[in-house]
Parts: sequence; structure tokens; C-alpha cells
Amino acid sequence: MVDETGATLWSKKIDNDESAILTALGEILDLADEVHWAVDISGTSSALLALLAVHGQRAVYVPGRTVNRMSGAYRGEAKTDARDAYVIAETARHRNDFAAIDVPAQLAADLALLTAHRTDLVADRVRMINRLRDVLTGVFPALEGAFDYSSHRGALVLLTGYQTPAAIRRRGRARLTAWLANRSVRGADAVAATALEAAQAQQTALPGEDIAAQIVADLAGQILALDDRLKRIDQQIRETFRSHPQAEIIESLPGMRPILGAEFVVAAGDLSAYTGHLASAAGLVPVPRDSGRRTGNLHRPKRYSRRLRRVFYMSAQTSIIREGPNRDFYLKKRSEGCTHVQAVIALARRRAGVLWALLRDNRAFTSAPPVTRAA
Repeated sequence: MVDETGATLWSKKIDNDESAILTALGEILDLADEVHWAVDISGTSSALLALLAVHGQRAVYVPGRTVNRMSGAYRGEAKTDARDAYVIAETARHRNDFAAIDVPAQLAADLALLTAHRTDLVADRVRMINRLRDVLTGVFPALEGAFDYSSHRGALVLLTGYQTPAAIRRRGRARLTAWLANRSVRGADAVAATALEAAQAQQTALPGEDIAAQIVADLAGQILALDDRLKRIDQQIRETFRSHPQAEIIESLPGMRPILGAEFVVAAGDLSAYTGHLASAAGLVPVPRDSGRRTGNLHRPKRYSRRLRRVFYMSAQTSIIREGPNRDFYLKKRSEGCTHVQAVIALARRRAGVLWALLRDNRAFTSAPPVTRAA
């Protein structure tokens, strides 16, 4: 804690515990009539933010990059928690343009937990698929290259029962087709034919085949179980997101499905804080780096919300699949010489402005432009 002159009034190390935080809160509020709070962590790991909100205190967020650069402006090269806290306090004392942190409402908090959990599950699925393909390549490379295991459920079901060329050849096409059909595999005959063709192409049993077969079967079963968990959590996210008062408006924008809509609600927070600068917060607007006679020198921004940028980029990618104004704008940018990534970023920039205007006016998206009325 520092006063208006920068003198340190209070400095202690406290645990991330309610009783310790409340004790420190009481000591600090006794030292001044008006206290301004600043933190460099705004995630769910900080109980301080929730306790400050309960006691009517508001905090601002000082980015870690800013704290790191400001550290060089003060004497010494030491790196301690106490020094970082002092730098944060001093930075907040000199600047009044930092964004305030609002403790999320129950709906936003639920969506944040659900989307974070889904991200972890997707990462686990990617890791297991990579591991499965690596093991399968060592003993049955023909079968590994025959299917796309990231999107082919039938291939994963096949691996739960048959992992070696000899086992597939012994089973035969007819019985293998029936085995797959009994497990609700779509296109069972085509899957069986492809697997048998791969088995015929490899007549040699490679070293470690038996152990590798056990590992592949176990991984395939885990991936299928993880797919079921992802379906359940996707349904939960969809139901939770659609209880948001503006969910219908967000979802009306082409390419903005419930999962991306939920991530947008979590990443954007209170839209009133942007005042039309949503695209800038998402890092979709270039920043100038001019000096002297050098003008028009635009660069990609470095400080922006990565999650917000991902939402707009992925939704823009999805929107160009179908005919409509989004695809037309994308093709226009491609005809102007833009690469695919440049055209998608340009579309994402346009969509950010459109979505902010829709939420501001509280109306759903329509492909036809609104009628402009005279002032």
C-alpha cells in the first residue's frame, strides 16, 4: 500500500485464505478513507477479488507485461513478490486507465468453468490420439494410415477389438462387418473392407505387436469414452449459454454457435466497457508504429485478449463455409490479393463490429442491411 506521494504505508505477505485476506482488508481500510486496489491476476485462482466485491471494493487489472516493463523504471534488479507488489501499486497510482475487474455473475462463472473443462478434455483427446497413432505406426502402419482417427468413430471401435493384421485376416470381411454393425458403426462394410485391405498389405508380425495391441485397444476405448464426456459437456454448455439474455442475438451471427458463443461471453465480460472497441480488444485492429517521417507503419498488436481473438477467428472460419455476406466478403478480400489468413482476419474484424452493434441495439442479425432513417 502506497500513499499519494509513493511512500509505502503497508506491505505484508498474506495467504490466499479468507481469514488472512479479511484481516489484511481490515488493516488496509483503517489506514485511509479511500483505497484503490490493483492486481496482476484476474483468474479464478484469486479469492481476493471475490472478497473485495463482497465488501464493496473494486480493483483494476494491471497486465503482467506492464508490471514487467515498469520494474525496470525503479532502482535495483531484484525480483521478489514484495517488489512486484510495490511496482503494481506505483503503476496504478500513476495511471488511471486500467480496466476495472468485475466479479462475474453466476451464469458467466458457470460458462467459464464449463468451457475451461471442455478445453482440457479436448487437449486430452488430442494427446491420446497422437499416442495411439504413434503406437499403431510401430506395429501396423498400413492401418494407421487408412483412417483419420480424430473424426472416424468406426475406426476407433475397430481398434477396441482388432489391432493386428493377423487378427483382422482371421476374422474376415463378413464377420468383421457384422461385429462392427452390432456396435452401431455407420458404414460398417466400408470400414471392414478398408481394414482388411490394410491387413492383406502386411503379412509380417513386427516386434512388440502383442503389447502394442493392448495399448492401442486401451487408448481407443479411452478416446470413445472421452467423446461421450465431450457430448455431455457440450450439451450442458449449450443449455447454460442459451439461458443468457442475449444468447439468441449472439447465436444469430453466422458461424457463432453455442460453444463459441459461450467462450465469447466468458472472454468479453461486460460489453459496456468496450464502447465500440471490441475489435481492438480482440487484437484485430493494427497499431501504428510511426516515427518522424515514417508514417503508415502498421503492426500487429501485442496486448489483446487471445481468447476473444480466437472466438472471432474461428467463427469467421466457420461462416465462410455457406453462401452469404460473410463468404462474399471473404472472396472479395481474396480477389484483392489477400491470403486466406489475411482475408479471415479482415472478416473477423468486420464481424466484431457487427456483433457489438447487434448487442448494443439488442437485435438479431439479418443478411439484409437495416434501413437508414433520416436524422
